[in-house]
Amino acid sequence: MAIVNAPVIYNTYGDISPRTAAYAVRELLKRGDPLLVLERFGQAKTLPQKNTQTMKFRRYEALEPATTPLSEGVTPTGKLLTKTDVTTVLRQYGDFVGLTDVIEDTHEDPVLRETMALCGEQAAQTLELVRYGVLTAGTNVFRAGDAAARNGVAAGLTLGLQRKVVNALQRQLAGRITSIVMAGPDFNTSPVGAGYFAVCHVDLETSIRKMTGFVPVEQYSDAMKAIPGEIGKVESVRYVGTTLCKPWEDAGGSASTTYMSTTGSNCDVYPILYFGRDAYGITALKGKNSVAPMVLNPNTPRGGDPLGQRGTVGWKTWAGAVILNELWMARAEVAVPVSFE
Repeated sequence: MAIVNAPVIYNTYGDISPRTAAYAVRELLKRGDPLLVLERFGQAKTLPQKNTQTMKFRRYEALEPATTPLSEGVTPTGKLLTKTDVTTVLRQYGDFVGLTDVIEDTHEDPVLRETMALCGEQAAQTLELVRYGVLTAGTNVFRAGDAAARNGVAAGLTLGLQRKVVNALQRQLAGRITSIVMAGPDFNTSPVGAGYFAVCHVDLETSIRKMTGFVPVEQYSDAMKAIPGEIGKVESVRYVGTTLCKPWEDAGGSASTTYMSTTGSNCDVYPILYFGRDAYGITALKGKNSVAPMVLNPNTPRGGDPLGQRGTVGWKTWAGAVILNELWMARAEVAVPVSFE
C-alpha cells in the first residue's frame, strides 16, 4: 500500500492555525463589538479576499412621478434607470503588542488571551475613529443658537434644533432606519422600531434627558429593541452615546461658566450625527475575513530569536467609510452645560 504523506499546513496567522485563528477572530470581535456604534446604521459591506482596494457603493435614483395621463393606444416614452456610484479607497490598519517568554512563563493571568481581547478593543476604536473622521466632515450642518460658524456656538441642544434637523431630513426624503447590523461577530441584521438615529458623546446624555418628550430605553416596547449605548428617544430620533464622538475643544463661543470648556475660555463644541437610512457606507468589522489576528508565541524559536524569548499579539484589517448622500445625514454642533442636574 502506498504511503500518502500528510499535507503540509502553512500558517497564515503567525504561530496559530487557521482554525484557531477563526476562534481568535470571534473572540477579538466580541470584545470590540460594543464599541462599534457606527457599524449599526450605515450601509455595511464586507470585503471579499483577493479583491481591489476600492469599494463601490451604487445608488439607483428615484423615478419622476408619471403625472401625464396615458393616451388610448399610445405607448408612453418610458424612463431610463439612472445610477450614482460612490467609491472609497480602503486603507490597511493594524498594531501589535510585544510579549516575552518570562511573562508567559511566570504571570498568573492568561496573558495571551487578555492581550488579544485588548487588541479587539483597539481595532474597534481605530475603525470607529476612522469613520468619525469621514462622517463629521459632512456638509449638512446645523448649529445651536443659529450660530453662523463653529466659533460662535455657545448654546445647547434643544427640541427646536432637533426638529429643524429632522425636518431637513424629511424634506430630502431620507428614509427612517428600520434595521441595523446586529451586535456580534457575524454579519446579520435585525429589525428595529423605525426612526432616525443620532450618535453623540456621552456628555450629552443630561441634555437629551431634559428634552421635552424624552423616552428612556427602559420604557421602550419590545418592538423598539434598544441597542448598546442607546440613551433613549425624543419624538422620531433615537440617541446613542459613545466616548469616541469627541468634541472640538475650545472651538465655540465664549463659555463663561455655563458650558463645558477645556481651558475655560471658549465652549467645547460637540457634534451630534443624525442619520437616515443608507446615508453612509462602511466596510463592516464582521465575518472571518474582516480582521486577521497575528500571534507569535513566546518560547518558539524562530529566525532572529533562536531561544524563543519574544512573541507578539497583533491584528490588521482593511477599512473605509464614505458618505453616500449628504442630505440623508446631518451634523448638529452644540455646547454642553456644565451642570448635570
